[in-house]
Amino acid sequence: TGEFSFTTVKPGVVPFVDGRDQAPHITFWVVARGINTGLHTRLYFGDESQANASDPILQRIDPMRVGTLLAQPESDGVYRFNIRLQGDNETVFFDI
Repeated sequence: TGEFSFTTVKPGVVPFVDGRDQAPHITFWVVARGINTGLHTRLYFGDESQANASDPILQRIDPMRVGTLLAQPESDGVYRFNIRLQGDNETVFFDI
């Protein structure tokens, strides 16, 4: 069905290479049949607005597309994050 779920501890702030703080995030590498190369993306937390606003990676992304990287809270400690491989609201993928 293409659905996934996992349980983890919400990460904290980590330093960027230049010492600035990165907002809490989780990195994903998406691989699937028909995709010749793995796709790299990140999940940021929609309820971390202050940290997200100053994140050095999110600042480089078109503001109209940042929402594709934000997991939205559904209940206490539960978030929904959709990865879209193409089409409307395609998730931002990174060239790493």
